[in-house]
Order: sequence, then C-alpha cells, then structure tokens
Amino acid sequence: MKKRVSMLAGLTLLVGTVLAGCSGGGQPSATEPSKQETAAPADEKKPQVFRANLTSEPSTADPGLAKDATSGAVVRATFDGLTRLDKDSKPMKSMASDIKVSDDNRVYTFTIRDAKWSNGDPVTAHDFEYAWKRVLDPKLGAEYAYQLYYIKNAEKVHTAKAKPEELGVKALDDKTLEVTLENPTPFFLELTAFYTYYPVDKKVVEANPNWANEAATHVGNGPFKMTGWEHKSKIVLEKNENYWEKDVVKLDRIEFAMIEDDSTALSMFENGELDWAGQPLGGLPTDAIPSLKDAGKLVVHPKATMYWFKMNTTKAPLNNVKIRKALSYAVNRQEIVDNITQVGQVPTMGMLPQSMIIKKDGYFKDHDVETAKQLLAEGLKELGLSSLPPITLSYNTTDRHKKIAEALQDQWKKGLGIDVKLANKEFKVHLQDMHELNYDIGRIGWNADFNDPINYMEMFRDQNTGNNDTGWENEKYKQLLQQSAVAKDPAERTKLFAEAEQIFMDEMPLIPLFTDVDVWVQSEKVKGVQVDGLGFIDLKWAEMVQ
Repeated sequence: MKKRVSMLAGLTLLVGTVLAGCSGGGQPSATEPSKQETAAPADEKKPQVFRANLTSEPSTADPGLAKDATSGAVVRATFDGLTRLDKDSKPMKSMASDIKVSDDNRVYTFTIRDAKWSNGDPVTAHDFEYAWKRVLDPKLGAEYAYQLYYIKNAEKVHTAKAKPEELGVKALDDKTLEVTLENPTPFFLELTAFYTYYPVDKKVVEANPNWANEAATHVGNGPFKMTGWEHKSKIVLEKNENYWEKDVVKLDRIEFAMIEDDSTALSMFENGELDWAGQPLGGLPTDAIPSLKDAGKLVVHPKATMYWFKMNTTKAPLNNVKIRKALSYAVNRQEIVDNITQVGQVPTMGMLPQSMIIKKDGYFKDHDVETAKQLLAEGLKELGLSSLPPITLSYNTTDRHKKIAEALQDQWKKGLGIDVKLANKEFKVHLQDMHELNYDIGRIGWNADFNDPINYMEMFRDQNTGNNDTGWENEKYKQLLQQSAVAKDPAERTKLFAEAEQIFMDEMPLIPLFTDVDVWVQSEKVKGVQVDGLGFIDLKWAEMVQ
C-alpha cells in the first residue's frame, strides 16, 4: 500500500535490525507473493506461540471500521487485501493473482486468486465489491470511508449524492474485480493493502451485524483466525488452515495481552511471559528507555508518524485561533523529546512527518513563549475574558502519554500562567469522545497509511471527515486539495500542498509535537516480524526459533 519511506532525519537504529520479510525462504517480492519452504507438520515440532501486549482493547476487529493501530494489528493478521506490503512498504500481489492497469491509469482489473474464508466460504470479487460499498454506506459510520474517495463516485455515494451501483467498482464475475478511479492515483496499489480496502464475507456480515465483536463469529481471510477474545484481557489468533498461502505462515498461535501499565508489560517480558513489548503493539515505560538502550536491548525504528494534540475548535475558548496558537507556541518540544521520549524523535512545527515534510523550518518557533503570551492576551480580549476558562487535556493510558501530558501541563503553567486539567481515559473511550467532540484538547498519533502528504491533509477536508475530530474546516483548504488530485505536475502538486498546509497552520486546529519512532524489546527467539517505515506490523512471516 505504501511507497518506499525514506528514513526520518536524525533517527538511528540503535540495536539490531528491523526483522522484516520472510525468514528462511527469501523476502517477498514487491510484485509477487512470498515463496518459502513448506512448514513441517505440526506433530513434528513444538507449537510456535508469539506473545505480545496490545496495551488496550481494540476498538474493533472489523476492517471496515478499524481506525487505530491496535485494531489494525489484529485486522492485518486476520485479513488479506488485494495487495500486501513488503518490508519496504511496497505493494505485492496478495489476494490478487494478477493486476492489469489501463493506459490512462484509471481502470484496474484484479484477478482474484483461489482462496477461502476462515469458515471455508470461497473469497470472491463480489466480497470486495460488497465490502467497499458497505464502508461507503453512511449507516455503517466508517471513519475511514474517505480513503475510498479515489474510486469513481465514492464521495458521492458516501454523501448520498449517487447510488451505490454508480460506484466505480464492479465484480465482473467471481474472479474478476474492475475498479475505475476518479483520477490517476499512483499510490492506489498501496491503498488496496490498507485495511479499509479489505474484503468481508458478505454472507457472514448480512447474517449477523455483530459478527466482528466475538471470536466465535469472527471470519477473516488472513494468515490467522481469531479463536479467543476475552474482552479487555486477551485475544488469541491461530494459524488459518484455509489461508491461500498457509505454507509460509510459521506461527501456530498469537496471544495478545491487554495490559495498560507499561511497567507491568516490561516486567512480563523480562520474566519470559511476553516475547515482545513496546511499539507498534504497545508501549514501554519512559523511565526504562535509557537503561534498555545502554544494555543494547532496545530496537529503534523510524516511521512516518506524527504525535499531535488535536483541539476542539467548536467551543470556547478553543474556537479562538489565537488561543490555539498560544498553546502550541508555548510548548517546548525539544525538552519533551530530550527528557521523555529520549530515542530520536524530531520536534516538528508543521502537520507533516519528516519523510514528507514540505516546509523544513516549520511554521513557527519551538517554545516561543513571548509570542504565545501576546497571542493569549489578544485571544482573551477577543473573547471578552479576563482569564482562560477551565480546559482539560485528555489522553489514553500509557506511561509515555501521561508524562507528555504532564509536561505540557507544567509548561503552560510556567510559560502562560494557566491551569490545564488532565483526564486519563481507556483508549476506546478516548477515541469515541474525540470523534463525538466530547473533549477540549486530545492526544492522538497519526501513522501514515501511505507516504504522501495527502494522507495527512485529506482527513481535515471538512468537519465531517471521519478522522478530523476537531470541528475545523476551511473552504479554500478543501479547494486546494481538490486541485492537487488532478494536478499532473509533481511540482504543482507540492505547491498546492504547501498552500494548504499554510492555511492549516495559520488556523492551528492541532498542536504538532514531533515525528515519532517505534521502540520495542523482543525475545531472541523472535524472527521475521515485519515492521515497515509507516509503523505497520505484519506477523505473517514471523516465527519463533527454538
């Protein structure tokens, strides 16, 4: 789904290498599925079990509704798209055995390979057509529906301005899927590897609207199938014997714990109860980072991810742009990355991560307290206030998020003389509250779905875009994105993005902090886990070496 992601500036792989691709049988090609030796019969070897911590309950196990990294890890293991990403974030054929593209680069014809769902049903082109139309049905409430807008009439279907049958997706027969795009989209095959584009079993979904909520009714087409889900406690995945490329899958079982306390998870790893602790699956206690680094146990992996605090622009005082700017300018990002995150995160004064940054110097100075004080005073005057009303900063439970929130609280108190309350929430609740604009300032991270600025910018097209969660919109900004979609000259496209980002940063609906990295510790037995430059983890090729 992604183009190759350049390594982010200033970041270093401290220990080891990223364990990617296929182990023991060659890495998967960027155009063809992986080829590996057939795994030995189960009765000749000890079962391979991989144990890791997800930190929190996934918000869903439905690919059409998945919107966060936790859900994405589960969905990516249990489903398979037309394409799948290799270790370099390049798309390789997966459910599609053949892909033909028209001369004008607008019509894609996918041949669906022989494959089955985990319940034995055949996977057909009709399942893809059904799944994509389902995502665009406003009744589903899919926050990632806009990712399908590259398909002809997708936005119109989603906004009830066109009928579903007018969507540029058609199963010509069980094995042939024809997709017509609005405009040539160079990264479309990267998108088809993203979980919003995954198929679902039409028969299963229509028979049970709650099919994805429990292991007993969950049906996927990926390398693993869900066999256990103790909510807020544990998820168990087992090798899917119906997977089309089952012979390359080495793991017999995956056990995901849901331990919110990072210190507890690290202790479990050190006691041999977990094989992996840290990102992209969970977190590590920030206090442990220096000692893990010094001991040579820490793996640091660059990724195209931003760490933000979104602001609810629909209510006072954050409906005032000068108040929003004051809060952002007063933050000392360098202090946070030096003293809290500690593993090479890059302070970023724009909306884009380092791998796709447009204005390298950013749109304001880090920790510009004097300007922030002036803006705060002007903003309060415009609102007719003598002091700032109560504001609450919300974050989901991890040690790192807690420390960063406390740092902002302290910096705002010292720099601006304002008191900000903190609210710690379970991840699923935190996401829902932000989506419903039931918050003031909310922590969020954004992993790039593909390495192009539009992936960040399009979520703020208007206040109804699924992942906006700020209530902000700007008509000129939207027009610039629409122009970028049809721009043929890359330089012109970049210029349009620069104009759009300038508008966004002038109105400041969020506080950018830094371009992030993944950090984790893993057992020496773990091999073949694929973590790409966008922060996606894929366990298809993972194995436990005895």
